[in-house]
Amino acid sequence: MPRTHQLEKYRNIGIMAHIDAGKTTTTERILYYTGKSHKIGEVHDGAATMDWMEQEQERGITITSAATTCFWREHRINIIDTPGHVDFTIEVERSLKVLDGAVAVFDGVAGVEPQSETVWRQADKYKVPRVCFVNKLDRTGADFFMCVDMIKDRLGVKPLVMQIPVGMEASLKGVVDLIKMKAILWKEEKLGAEFEYVEIP
Repeated sequence: MPRTHQLEKYRNIGIMAHIDAGKTTTTERILYYTGKSHKIGEVHDGAATMDWMEQEQERGITITSAATTCFWREHRINIIDTPGHVDFTIEVERSLKVLDGAVAVFDGVAGVEPQSETVWRQADKYKVPRVCFVNKLDRTGADFFMCVDMIKDRLGVKPLVMQIPVGMEASLKGVVDLIKMKAILWKEEKLGAEFEYVEIP
């Protein structure tokens, strides 16, 4: 079967984090926002696309790495959702060998957790470029800047912050794009799939 995209338009991207940081939920959002799926599968309902094993659906955790594909701006993106539980660390290591890049997901309340450090070191070993995504900023106790400080202190890196939240916890309503110097506000009725650029509040 011939390729549908030129090889340089393919990207293998892994999603990695500590257990319960929201990797699978983040992946489900990516599939929804890129038009791959028409609804957002929820882990707690056992309806997540990426958690296909019966044990994963029952326990609400990822046990094996799962791959899916979405398309964005003429690129074919192969997304690999990896387990966050320490017992399945070898699954992450296997995935890292084929990745072009990874999204490191951090819990906005807990920050850098033990398995976050483990998978970060594994990514260092295989020289996988990473972007950090601070998740769950709508939760009580969320602190974006605490997470950034923990990334610096615990992982020994200097993150380049490209977005900061507009609001926090229950008042979270968007982000400030520090490249365009504009605020991005989500339209709640569209589950964040639609948004608008406005002046920074």
